[in-house]
Amino acid sequence: MIAGRPAAHNRAVMAKRSYGSGRLFVYADKTGKESWYGSWRAGTRRVQRKIGPKRSQGSTSGLTRVQAERELRKRIDHDLVLATAERKTLVDAGALYIDHLEHVMDRKRSTIQDYRGYLRGHLEGFFGDTPIDRIDPARVASYLKQKRAGGLSSKTVQNHLNFLHGVFAFALKRGWVLSNPVDHVDRPKKAHSPHRRIRFLQPRELDKLIDTAPDDPLGAVERPLYLAAALTGLRQGELLALKWMDVDWLAGRVRVADNYTRGKFDSPKSHEGRSVPMADRLAREFELHFQRSAYRTDEDLVFCHPHTGNVLDPSKMRKRFGEAIARACVREITFHELRHTFGTQMAAAGAPLRAIQEWMGHADAKTTEIYRHYAPDPTNGAQLVERAFSTPQPSVPDESPTQGQAR
Repeated sequence: MIAGRPAAHNRAVMAKRSYGSGRLFVYADKTGKESWYGSWRAGTRRVQRKIGPKRSQGSTSGLTRVQAERELRKRIDHDLVLATAERKTLVDAGALYIDHLEHVMDRKRSTIQDYRGYLRGHLEGFFGDTPIDRIDPARVASYLKQKRAGGLSSKTVQNHLNFLHGVFAFALKRGWVLSNPVDHVDRPKKAHSPHRRIRFLQPRELDKLIDTAPDDPLGAVERPLYLAAALTGLRQGELLALKWMDVDWLAGRVRVADNYTRGKFDSPKSHEGRSVPMADRLAREFELHFQRSAYRTDEDLVFCHPHTGNVLDPSKMRKRFGEAIARACVREITFHELRHTFGTQMAAAGAPLRAIQEWMGHADAKTTEIYRHYAPDPTNGAQLVERAFSTPQPSVPDESPTQGQAR
């Protein structure tokens, strides 16, 4: 029996009672300190774990036999749940999680594609057939270290970690794991961009870019495309998916309802439509482009291929944009950075950051904060600095004779 019998050093004393497929016993270490241990079967493996310190006679700390039995039963019952769940591997749980996101949570198709790539292209090769409940924080940290050493950026590794956290949270709700190990892993620091400053075009540079568009059928589409990108802040996929029904000349708005990404049409990045102001200059350019185009129904694309009416090839479009930038001899930017041209110029014109956030479709206001330094100073700080540090003018001496002085 356990009660009333001292345990020999470094020796286990088995309890007479068994609890289902488990047993409770006392183990004394080299110093004579006794602890309760449990042994039970979880699925196909035998588990032996420390339950807690054994309460000695006359003490108030440690576990009594009744408390140890209760804790043992709790652990056995939990492992039985894991066993009946067939002990999912990380890949099994990840596939079920992605399926849940796709068909229940209605996540974007591009997100689902990314997650499948993380799972099959990275996580499966590292974790293999390891049951998901056997993966601890140290194992997750090892994965991150390997991926960083393999050349993945900290942002990409962060994306992997976010997905992994979602898999474990999904598994935790279903009783496949006891905890989420990702909660105990340090997140990689955000890498500093090699371009510390926002890159954008000044209005005169934008004019040079548009003027140097090639005089060919595609160039006739690219001129209004470049102008629209800079004057609306729409993303590349949103511009490629823009239809004539989305251009509202009367209201002076351009409406964003669709996005073209990875070869298919989808909803905008935030899953929500929006509209942006349409300047008179852009409205005039749209009107000229409409008159030139052979595709002018409401359902036709605004920036379609001039010969087929189909979506422009995004890769070729970016390549031609780079060539146009080089011909114009302006600062080197990517097509996406025409969005920064819109953001910085609108901020400089005094537009509220909240309005810029809505126009650009930023889900998080922190994203829009990058433009705050281009806005006018509401405190008139320059004048205050000028006044604070201006050199005081010397006072004019009083040339009148002092009282009582002889003339």
